[in-house]
Amino acid sequence: MKKLYENFAVKEFVEKCAGKEALDVLKHFLKSRKALKDEDIAKKTGMRVTEVRTILNRLHYRGIANYTKTRDDKTGWYTYTWRIDTKKIVELIIEEQKELLKKLEKEREMRESYTIFECKAGCSEFPFEIAAEYQFKCPYCGKDMVCIDSATKKRNLSRQINRIKKVIAELDKLK
Repeated sequence: MKKLYENFAVKEFVEKCAGKEALDVLKHFLKSRKALKDEDIAKKTGMRVTEVRTILNRLHYRGIANYTKTRDDKTGWYTYTWRIDTKKIVELIIEEQKELLKKLEKEREMRESYTIFECKAGCSEFPFEIAAEYQFKCPYCGKDMVCIDSATKKRNLSRQINRIKKVIAELDKLK
């Protein structure tokens, strides 16, 4: 089975949440399978401690990273020991993908149910009823609107929908 950090959707999500270097940080957590201090991660990745902390704080904001704070009685300094909630990563991605899936299915359904008109400049699309209200003139640029063949767009939407369903199925296996 693929490792969590090898999954494309996970890579994309973690990068979007916390930046490009976040995947390196995630890899170290998943390989060690235990709580780690930010200083240790910085040493292992070759990153500065402040960069690691920034990434961990971004992940913490999303509920992916959690920490335990302990105070050193001699120095008075605080040490943060971090954990990554891998199930939370998968849950958030699945949630995001399901929302996108719902949106694409709604758009495909609309294209199947209505005749769509598009501005010649490409700045807007409307179903027949709304295009008729605007007298088949684009409300944004004033150019004529023409009836478009939605078959290609529907096929593309169907492909995207199938891809998303596959991603969700893959992620379900990683839970």
